[in-house]
Amino acid sequence: MTALSPENCSFQYQLHQPDHPLDVNSLLYLIILGKILLNILTLGMRRKNTYQNFMEYFCISLAFVDLLLLVNISIISYFTDFILLGIRFTKYHICLFTQIISFTYGFLHYPVFLIACIDYCLNFFKINKLSSKCQKLFYFFIVILIWISVLVYVLGDPAIYQSLKAQNVYSYQCPFYVSIQSYWLSFSMMLILLVAFITSWSEVITLIQAIRITSYKNETILYFPFSSHSGYTVNSKKILLSKLIVCFLGTWLPFVLLQVVIILFKVQIPAYIEMNIPWLYFVNSFLIAAIYWFNCHKLYLREITLLKDPFVNWKCCFIPLTINNLEQIEKPISIIIC
Repeated sequence: MTALSPENCSFQYQLHQPDHPLDVNSLLYLIILGKILLNILTLGMRRKNTYQNFMEYFCISLAFVDLLLLVNISIISYFTDFILLGIRFTKYHICLFTQIISFTYGFLHYPVFLIACIDYCLNFFKINKLSSKCQKLFYFFIVILIWISVLVYVLGDPAIYQSLKAQNVYSYQCPFYVSIQSYWLSFSMMLILLVAFITSWSEVITLIQAIRITSYKNETILYFPFSSHSGYTVNSKKILLSKLIVCFLGTWLPFVLLQVVIILFKVQIPAYIEMNIPWLYFVNSFLIAAIYWFNCHKLYLREITLLKDPFVNWKCCFIPLTINNLEQIEKPISIIIC
């Protein structure tokens, strides 16, 4: 195992090489195939009634790039050695393409997080006034621009170019790259989640003990009994924070535990695996929860239509203690997508 020298690590990646030759082609094929199956499963499980947003478009583009990489690996593996458009392709290019994709994926974490955050803020405050068709074209253009910009940067970075060129000498070795961006993004999210849980742990425990799961108009909801004088707005960030934590962990607790294990044991995952659709939807839910919390004073229970999450069911009904049967009323006294 070797690492790039500090002067050649401007791209903030770590390079790892196997100590002995192995059939990387079969391994890469199985990994990418498994990732594509995971992409299909995740996209199939998500809610379909969510509105258009940047993260949805980027997830679809990521699934397409993964599929394109699998097709390239399959073609090169099948023909082994061939010439296309005057370029000779061999098994070495399987590793080369995977390395380029790894670098590209690794640089996408910060831009995607930032743009998704801006997009949700614009949608939350109703600043985006584009029509449905124009919005689709806008998101499509932004996604294409991000991919092209990052790919151009990767191919134009001298340190990355030299590291890719050096592997031609030992073509049987296929190093993989670990993204620093994903590590710090995951670390920051887990730290924020830990601080939030410590701050409101008593409210979270009380809330979990009072939680009820029921069906209202053919939709599964969580509801929490509250006093009738609680009001119609969420005017306490601490109270809302406990509800956000319960909703978030109710869906993503296994993924949170996985991130904790990765951080604590410093598990090094190749960038072409680490950038995946479940991870993006996890980040997506985290961003939505953060926007709700920062704007709790705007969450008027009867007036505002809030952001919808493809996975987390943020809809919680806070029912007065005197109401025992939800179906007896046309609408609960207060509904919040918390």
